[in-house]
Amino acid sequence: MKRLNVRHTVSRYHLLSLLILLLLAGGLATSTYRPLLQGPPRQVETTNPKMGVHTRLTDEVEPWKIVRTLEMVREMGAPWIVEYFPWGYYEPRPGHYRWDHPDLVIRAARHEGLQVIARLGYVPEWARPDNTSTSYLDESHFDDFASFAATFARRYRGQVKYIIVWNEPNLSLEWGYRPVDPTGYTDLLCRTYRAIKRVAPDVHVLGGALAPTLAPPGSEWGMNDLAFLQAMYDAGAGACFDVLAVHAYGWTFPALMPPAADAVNFRRTELLRDIMVRNGDAEKPVIITEGGWNDHPRWTKAVRPMQRVLYTLQAYELVKQWDWALAFTPWAFRYPRAARSYQDYFTFVAVDFTPKPIYIAAQAYARGKIRPDMDDLIRLFEEQP
Repeated sequence: MKRLNVRHTVSRYHLLSLLILLLLAGGLATSTYRPLLQGPPRQVETTNPKMGVHTRLTDEVEPWKIVRTLEMVREMGAPWIVEYFPWGYYEPRPGHYRWDHPDLVIRAARHEGLQVIARLGYVPEWARPDNTSTSYLDESHFDDFASFAATFARRYRGQVKYIIVWNEPNLSLEWGYRPVDPTGYTDLLCRTYRAIKRVAPDVHVLGGALAPTLAPPGSEWGMNDLAFLQAMYDAGAGACFDVLAVHAYGWTFPALMPPAADAVNFRRTELLRDIMVRNGDAEKPVIITEGGWNDHPRWTKAVRPMQRVLYTLQAYELVKQWDWALAFTPWAFRYPRAARSYQDYFTFVAVDFTPKPIYIAAQAYARGKIRPDMDDLIRLFEEQP
């Protein structure tokens, strides 16, 4: 009898799993999450309208977890999110699209009053040679990517106002493990920019999203982000983006440490801004679409937990004062599953939604209860139950 019960239990589990998969594949998932989005749209209450965070819902398949994640972002006081929408997930065959997951994420984000910045990338198998990485995009498929970006922009026009074209193209691993190519990236950026503007002229196209790196000339791993940005301008990129996307990691350095060409720190952003000004782009804004600090106890580029909290709040406050910056969205709010590596120590919220100290402090800062000051942080955590 016990063996029969186990069989029935397993059978029911498999039937339920199959039903969920069929709902997702058949485009019926909308009805399963609509009850989660009841009530009027919410608004983010914050003292710093430039606060944001880089969410990571790409592989989150449970609707309630997507909704809860974005609800917690609003409750933290961050009006901006960056979310990754992989091309290969949503156009598995040329011209055949699957929009269930982005529909849910974008609808839930809008319901919470969040401004969505969509990061596009990840090459489908049909658009790259065999045995290449998902970041390998040959020039012969640049127009295919541009077409996907335009289709995305048209579908979510009025809901998604910012789109990032590619991620960290100055790193070899993000350029298909090939030598990086600022001229090639500029070509991709310009084709995509024109395609998006034809169907959604009000969408802001973000270029760059460069990794901060001190790679020397000729490095097989990548190209210095300052040199790469100037090379983009030399190739004509200035006419092909509305906002510069910047990645600003602090590594072991304080948020307020002055910028220097030979240092990777948060204020390196100012050096990229200087390049924009020198190339006549002073009127264009910057969004820091990735960055922050890590507090892993044994990673060489990490800081102590309280330092991470302090530096993050100081960075939020610094960006608030930069009139040329729209937002700072540090990596990353929450992962769908544990990475079981130093990556877990970038998050604001654990996989089970337990708020980390950085979340608690960011929320208190957004509500005007504390300043980005160590004394205030000590007082905040002494008062925690």
